[in-house]
Amino acid sequence: MADADAPPRVGEAAGAAGRVALLAHPAGHSVSPAMQRAAFAASDLDATYDAFDVPPAELAAAVASLRREPWWGANVTVPHKTAVVPWMDELAPAARRLGAVNTIVRRGERLIGDNTDLPGFARALADLRPDLAAARAVVIGAGGAARAVVAALADAGARIALHNRGTGRARALIDALALPDVALLPAAALADAVAGCDLLVQTTTVGMDGGPAGSPLPDGVLPDRGAVVDLVYRPAITPLLAAALAAGLPAQNGLPMLVYQGALSFESWTGVAAPVQAMGAAAEAALGGPGRGWSGLLADGDRARVG
Repeated sequence: MADADAPPRVGEAAGAAGRVALLAHPAGHSVSPAMQRAAFAASDLDATYDAFDVPPAELAAAVASLRREPWWGANVTVPHKTAVVPWMDELAPAARRLGAVNTIVRRGERLIGDNTDLPGFARALADLRPDLAAARAVVIGAGGAARAVVAALADAGARIALHNRGTGRARALIDALALPDVALLPAAALADAVAGCDLLVQTTTVGMDGGPAGSPLPDGVLPDRGAVVDLVYRPAITPLLAAALAAGLPAQNGLPMLVYQGALSFESWTGVAAPVQAMGAAAEAALGGPGRGWSGLLADGDRARVG
């Protein structure tokens, strides 16, 4: 294994098999194990990836165990992304900015916390709408996913309006990211703002299998011409995306963000370029595909295409 000052590169492991964990609660339905195992296999790397159901009371011990061989690191998901922050020896800029960690990389006995959600969303969005400078973006929701989305949109130069049922949580997100130019969007102004936006991003669990049913928007409320992103990927087509596709709008589900953030995590652990196509195919298969292609639901006018 590499020394304490260098990231653990798989090729330096002297033949020893490595391990990567997913720390979650619960962990039973994650797509990440299939996706990362496919990446290791496609890259001819001797490593395993396993999901662990870690109750909050056991999180400290789970994180401490990552400081030793054979661990290369971990992914972290709900409800632990913010809870692990104090146990990191160092935070990468994205994790520090978002106040959350979704990727842990071991360097010697030190643990580096990173967040690949922000660049993962940015890469996915580039497949749908490459240029967002001065674009009018409406974001629905104010949870952890929304924080990464708003930061990525701000970096791209978009003009952002944020809508959440609880304005206090939305205001807290804006303050945490130090983005005073992000506008709070009240319910009374939502329909007009959505109609005139260039991009709508839905970040809540509405429409997700097991989540609240339906769409987060009132019936008939959609962008006139803008693109629609729903971060839900199970099901592949939510009611919001179905309405967007029926209206001929460019649209994308949450699978591309999942794949790209996973690819960036893989590269952090291994130092090897991620086999993105293999990861995407494995993720889609784990979700019951193949369907329209792991790059999400992209539509150009009335024509759906696979990216």
